[in-house]
Amino acid sequence: MTDSTVKKVSERSSPAGAMGQTYLVSGNRVAMRLWRDEQPHDKESARRDYETVGYVISGRAELTLEGQVIRLGPGDSWLVPAQSEHRYRIIEPFTAVEATAPPAQVHGRDEP
Repeated sequence: MTDSTVKKVSERSSPAGAMGQTYLVSGNRVAMRLWRDEQPHDKESARRDYETVGYVISGRAELTLEGQVIRLGPGDSWLVPAQSEHRYRIIEPFTAVEATAPPAQVHGRDEP
């Protein structure tokens, strides 16, 4: 029996979210999203119901996670555990891919 859940998602036809993210492929337990060329700015502190892992493609940012400042640059990856207080500060145009578990966009989890 063939697995009918196999998906391919093209960034060009993927929907965009309210925070500027592009939703990529999503399964029942994990989803991916792309943040492309985010311009320098500070985001508000948040706690989310999902875990996030990410990988920096280009640019620089600072992640403040439970009071600890983590500098992110090309080639770095990071983890934000579910329910952790965190905040991003984009320092220079930033492109990264994130995976969230459970999927961030389901049931309004991804809303600012």
